[in-house]
Amino acid sequence: MSEQTKIQAPETVDEQSLNGWQKIDRMEAELEKSKPKKKRRGGMRFRRIFGDTVGQVVLTILSIVWIIPLFYLFVQSFRKEGGAWSPTFFPQNWTLDNYKRLFTETEFLRWYGNTLFIAICSCIITALFVLSVAYVFSRIKFKARKPMMNIMLILGMFPGFMSMSAVYFLLKILLPNHYQSHASLIIVYSAGAALSYYIAKGFFDTVPKSLDEAARIDGASRFRTFRKIVLPLSKSIIIYTILVSFISPWCDYIFVSYIMAGVPDTGMYTVSLGMYKWLEREMIQQYFTTFCAAAVIVATPITALFMWLQKYYVQGVTGGAVKG
Repeated sequence: MSEQTKIQAPETVDEQSLNGWQKIDRMEAELEKSKPKKKRRGGMRFRRIFGDTVGQVVLTILSIVWIIPLFYLFVQSFRKEGGAWSPTFFPQNWTLDNYKRLFTETEFLRWYGNTLFIAICSCIITALFVLSVAYVFSRIKFKARKPMMNIMLILGMFPGFMSMSAVYFLLKILLPNHYQSHASLIIVYSAGAALSYYIAKGFFDTVPKSLDEAARIDGASRFRTFRKIVLPLSKSIIIYTILVSFISPWCDYIFVSYIMAGVPDTGMYTVSLGMYKWLEREMIQQYFTTFCAAAVIVATPITALFMWLQKYYVQGVTGGAVKG
């Protein structure tokens, strides 16, 4: 019994009777027990690597599926054989005649100029509207501020083509002799631009208000503060707004096909409307390869512009998502 008492005595010792080293040893033993086993850590690492690999494989497959039609369109623009269908993926005979025909035998250059003019004008007006409204909602406190923001946010959730009929008849009332014109398209693309204020407002919320207060103390007006202090610090959101405002009219077909329907002068068309005419049943066999060449010409500048300004685009989106 005495030996059992001697063996069990250390287990029944009170915590207060232990010296400092014994307490440290007990704490280290408890920490060793609480550490995860190496097998479990290896399993977590395997699951993480497996998940990343599966994600990369899925994204690679989706990228290939997305790129194949674009690459097919590109190679078909060099096809010498006519017609809308080809038995092979790559052309049997390569040529640049489709691009030559595009610039010499069609009105593509005129359509391109119309689209560029409409996109630039809409881009400038839209950027001014969006940045001004976003700055006002970010800095100026007034009674109807919250209700206006909520109403504009809700209205902005609805797609624009839902209002096509109403917009068309409003243009006929406001511009009875010019409702089917480039000015009408610029109005359509720019009039509702302020509804997309929320990303720019979120970015302006991240700019310290102390800068505005210091400028006001020095006697600067709100417009001068906005132009001289806030805008130079908001390069990324300005570029983001300009890119989005430019891409919308550049790629739009729905509004232009509705407003410009029945226009006798085909030179008034934009590239989307004019190129779509080439895909009609009566013209597709004759103009399909020309259509492919035109699609490459239209996509090249906007793709290059987006890749060049991609860094600022991402900064504008992420910066505007911080606050709202």
